[in-house]
Amino acid sequence: MAEAFDEIKVEFVGLEESVQAVAATIHDSGEVPERYIRPEIDADPVIADAEHYTLPTIDMSRLLNPEFSQEELAKLGSACEHWGFFQLVNHAVDEVLSQQIKADVSEFFSLPLEEKSAVAIPPNGMQGFGHHFVFSKEQKLDWVDMLFLATRPVEERSLDFWPKKPPTFRDTLDKYTTELANVTEQLFRLMAEDLGVDHEALLGTFKGLPQCVRINYYPPCRQADKVLGLSPHTDGIGMTLLLHVNDVQGLQIRKDVKWFSVQALPGALVVNIGDVLEILTNGKYKSIEHRAVINPEKERITIAAFHSVHLPCTIGPLQELGDPRYKAIDGFEFTKGYFAAKLEGRRYLESLKL
Repeated sequence: MAEAFDEIKVEFVGLEESVQAVAATIHDSGEVPERYIRPEIDADPVIADAEHYTLPTIDMSRLLNPEFSQEELAKLGSACEHWGFFQLVNHAVDEVLSQQIKADVSEFFSLPLEEKSAVAIPPNGMQGFGHHFVFSKEQKLDWVDMLFLATRPVEERSLDFWPKKPPTFRDTLDKYTTELANVTEQLFRLMAEDLGVDHEALLGTFKGLPQCVRINYYPPCRQADKVLGLSPHTDGIGMTLLLHVNDVQGLQIRKDVKWFSVQALPGALVVNIGDVLEILTNGKYKSIEHRAVINPEKERITIAAFHSVHLPCTIGPLQELGDPRYKAIDGFEFTKGYFAAKLEGRRYLESLKL
């Protein structure tokens, strides 16, 4: 994804303000600056009685065990088709490594602002620490600070934006994202099996598994009902793997026109289908709108790993999956269109339907 920005020249508005600093400034008064207030937050209700909804849990160990693989593969396919999200357990990402990345990320965000600003996003840049995806000076802002980094392929890393503090951060992130790429490749192969398509036909679009991470810090806000951590959007990539650094919840996904609050399982990776995978599967797998809400008392920290297409490429439905229901589009043009739509829900994805 990062390389696409060099090609398509997406323009962002620079913003030096840290939400963490804003939250500290208004701690006593609780008065949220106007630019962060989101009156649309209650436009669609949250599912109050969630006992009839259960986000699917997929067990990677069962997927890889011949005795249980077909049963678990059917569950995976159903989750991708009907939810677009699932929780992945027994994924084999090293537990010690997971705990270390959580510790390193938490320590980074606890640093003074001036130290975090050593890796700040440059003007009109994408990688680094700060506010991301600000397209205009009038745009409403999300209640989040981010650290956005390209992690794969290795030669495209901009290490100037990789924090040197804590000193273990770079090595830990390198090892952790490598393990996530392995999990993602396994999932793509299993999805190809579920879809009945050639493995390489699906994996070829993601050759080399290009990967970026967005590390999110959501400060608490006493007026949590007036702000959003992340605006409603879909992910313009193939697949996202989300790790909760602490036990504070806040992810909500669109379900039956309402918002469903995800309760992440300890140690699980929350996986979601992106726009590219919906197009490749000709609409069988769904890219679902989601958002992040804020806790009034506690900070929330997450690590999202995005796995995107190999550029240059053409994005379109796989031939084995019937008459195309989406336009075929150049990968660079897709990325440009996705960001030009300003990450507003499913608007861009819907525009590509035939």
